[in-house]
Amino acid sequence: MANKPLYKSIPDPNLERKRTVSFSFNYDEVIVSDRLKKFAKGKTYFIHTYGCQANYRDEENMAGLLELAGYNKASEINNADLIILNTCAVRENAEDKVFGQIGNLKIIKKQRPETIIALCGCMVQQKHIIDFVIDKFKHVDLIFGTHNISSLLSLLDEVIAKHVRLVDVKSLPEDIKENLPSKRISNFKAFVNISYGCDKFCTYCIVPYTRGKERSRKMEDILEECRALKDANYQEVTLLGQNVNAYGKDFNDGTSFAHLLDEVAKLGIPRVRFLTSHPWDFSSEMIDVIAKHDNIMKYIHLPVQSGSDEVLKAMNRRYTSSSYKALVDLIRKKIPDVAISTDIIVGFPNETYEQFLETIDMVNYVKYDSAFTFIYSPRKNTPAALIKDNVTAKEKSERFKELVKALEVSVGKSSEDMIGKTFTVLVEGPSEKDPSILSGYTEKYKLVHFKGDDSLIGKIVKVKIKESHVYSLLGELVND
Repeated sequence: MANKPLYKSIPDPNLERKRTVSFSFNYDEVIVSDRLKKFAKGKTYFIHTYGCQANYRDEENMAGLLELAGYNKASEINNADLIILNTCAVRENAEDKVFGQIGNLKIIKKQRPETIIALCGCMVQQKHIIDFVIDKFKHVDLIFGTHNISSLLSLLDEVIAKHVRLVDVKSLPEDIKENLPSKRISNFKAFVNISYGCDKFCTYCIVPYTRGKERSRKMEDILEECRALKDANYQEVTLLGQNVNAYGKDFNDGTSFAHLLDEVAKLGIPRVRFLTSHPWDFSSEMIDVIAKHDNIMKYIHLPVQSGSDEVLKAMNRRYTSSSYKALVDLIRKKIPDVAISTDIIVGFPNETYEQFLETIDMVNYVKYDSAFTFIYSPRKNTPAALIKDNVTAKEKSERFKELVKALEVSVGKSSEDMIGKTFTVLVEGPSEKDPSILSGYTEKYKLVHFKGDDSLIGKIVKVKIKESHVYSLLGELVND
């Protein structure tokens, strides 16, 4: 490949902020050029995905496109003819991992110069990242963005035909393309996109820029995809959106996530989940639908981020600590056995220790069943990154440890309360350390390990809990 890159498009933060751009629904058939079919024959691909469930769903679409062209999946990255790193930009350490992996791929490129190395995902929606990669990693052949997934085959065709390093990262989202092929990672649990993008613009978050404006899929297309998964005997479907419960608001016709969730549950899929909810859009109708259907898992991920009203305002979260607590109270009233998890950021710029203690108070009030905790990581081009921060790294680290200790109380109690009781578990696979030990998740998303054979993978079984290890459980199979 020529070292001088060909730029088709590069991201512009000013354009990425736009929310007035229109889009439509595209049902066109995917076209594969004869040149790419000939090139891909007998060749393999490997996709390494970082980050959230939306990225893994992107991987499935990319894999479907590549297999349509004639590629086969490689068993490991070192053997692949095409390597794609599908990246995440939410935190700095995720980006550091990607840079490390790109560096490692230089050896493969040196040994097999014909290998095509591509970089995509949220990281490359940032121009400074593209500039860095182009300058420092000459062995990367293709860079494409989150809005260019459907163009993967035409981009590969261009790289092959012109023998160039190609950059195509659009600032604005394309139309929603409904007929993309998909190669599912699992044959018993699936992610289903119901919307794309985010309009919330939390001051710390890069996602509204990397994923674009909120765009909802048509309900009939979502239901058709879910119906096909049920017919294929999938045991669990998770509805995905950056703010999943904002679904339908962009239609301006009364369409709501509560209605969609109700319709999906009626299909009879054994397990229905959804990620991720924003407290601002969580309606009482949603709670009623969750309470009504046995196959909607009684597990709600409800990111709080902070317990301080001042910090929440600085984050542009659009709710207060009291309104969040009121929402939790209503959920628990209508769904008494619900499990609630959350996301919490420690050390937002200029967070005082007293404000941090309000987050601890929130943890003690809600009594979360699980939580994802993070030390604040500044993201370039976000408002929070411009704030001069007077909180030291040491203070943030100490607060983080204090938060984890507080969470272990409620998480530990939640796990201990399960001892001696029997739960249904969707078996995901064997333990890496001991093939005779299987792992899976309960309805409330608690990880359980138990002895069993591989024939149970992909099935929902009953497991009696014997021991709690706080963040995971040990149990024994119950044979009916």
